[in-house]
Parts: sequence; structure tokens; C-alpha cells
Amino acid sequence: MPRSDQGVLKDRYMLIPRTAIFVRRGDEYLLIKGAPTKKLWAGKYNCLGGHVERGENIQFSAQRELLEETGLLADLWLCGTVIVDADPSTGICLFVFCGEDVSGEIKASAEGAVDWIKKDAVSSLPVVEDLPVLLARIHKMKKGDPAFAARSFYDESDQLKVVIGE
Repeated sequence: MPRSDQGVLKDRYMLIPRTAIFVRRGDEYLLIKGAPTKKLWAGKYNCLGGHVERGENIQFSAQRELLEETGLLADLWLCGTVIVDADPSTGICLFVFCGEDVSGEIKASAEGAVDWIKKDAVSSLPVVEDLPVLLARIHKMKKGDPAFAARSFYDESDQLKVVIGE
């Protein structure tokens, strides 16, 4: 199919691809506390991840982000997707990965401090809004389970809501 048949038009809803990575070890998850200098999520805990760069597939992007932010490697698999309605014309397509079998040693990153956090401790930490919802869903999953599909949107109070389907 030629490029012209792809239907890329400026009035269509566009998506920015990103990865979200939940690496686990038993009931602990490797989370990052955003550096105080970060423009977004400073001082808040989040999963690992970032933007998919041009020319990357999502698996490579997730492995690259994990290595850049932690110095670690892990067995990663796609466990879900989330479409985030960021504004009327542009959204985020978040490819959610689970990971286990970690190798390497944690290294410092400009993104923030990385540490293993017990799942039950997450509720007492400052976190990004969708982390508890996604973590609860991912905690129930095993490698080989069908991927979930979710949608995030901002309500009339500008609060992020997450709806997870199958």
C-alpha cells in the first residue's frame, strides 16, 4: 500500500507511542521516584519507560528504556495497551510491559531514583495517578496471559481516570 493510502490527515486523532515497564520480583516492583528537577512527575513514583523513538519497535524501546533508566536487563513481555486521551487532537498510546528475571546492577539515572517497592507499600507513596490501577491489574497477570486494553481520560475536574477492559 502506498504512503498516500495510509489516511494520515491533520484532522484525525493522532497518538504518541510510549512504553510503561513494570518489572517485578515476587511482590516487589521496580519503581522510579522522579528526580526533583524533572518537569513532569517530580518526586512521584512511577513505573519505568518512555517514548518510542522513530525506527524502534516497542519491544526494543522498552528494553532500551529499562537499560537507560536502571542499568538492568529483564525478560519483558507486552501485557497491555492504554490509550490516553491527552487532548482533543492528540493522545498517548502506552504499550505496557511486564518483566521478570532481572540481571545486572541498578545504576543511577538523571530520571530519578530506582528502587524495589513492595506492592502493598505503593498506596502510602506519592505516585502518578494511573500507577495503582495499572499495578493492580498487572499484579494478577502471568506471562502468557492475554494482554489487556485500557483507556485513560480526564474527567470534568481534570482528574485522570483509567478504564480497563479485556
